[in-house]
Amino acid sequence: MNRHPLLFAGLLIFSASTLALESTRARPVAPYAQEQTVQTFSKTVHGGVQHVVVKAGGNAQVIKSVQAHLAKLAADFGKGDFSMPERMHGADMPGLAQLKKAKPDDIRFEYKPLENGAQIHYASEYPQYVQGLHEWFDAQTREHGGTVSSEHSQHHKSPAE
Repeated sequence: MNRHPLLFAGLLIFSASTLALESTRARPVAPYAQEQTVQTFSKTVHGGVQHVVVKAGGNAQVIKSVQAHLAKLAADFGKGDFSMPERMHGADMPGLAQLKKAKPDDIRFEYKPLENGAQIHYASEYPQYVQGLHEWFDAQTREHGGTVSSEHSQHHKSPAE
């Protein structure tokens, strides 16, 4: 009996299921094309600031989508729901496990719409959660790029805020 066709079929099924799993994990969860935006994560002493700004400032639909997405993200995070970044980046994303341990008031997630996008200011008085935020910000920066946002300095007097 020739086993080569069976071996080939098994490898084909395994490869297809692996590709399907990987494409599901890498599927973007943002309701807008991320290449239309610049996303930055600026660390501060108490946490950090996430900015998402639209590259073409006049694109009102993308700006509204960014604002709705970040408002939902901040609300979900405030309830301890980190499922969105977990779906996108995986449960082993640096800092995520620590953030999931926080009680609702241990970390503040303050959403603010901007003229050309939106931001979330993350802050905690607890060192373990600041460390978790910093690790999470570092991972996000590696994933989305290390662009520095001029928006951050416009909204804060010092990096410590």
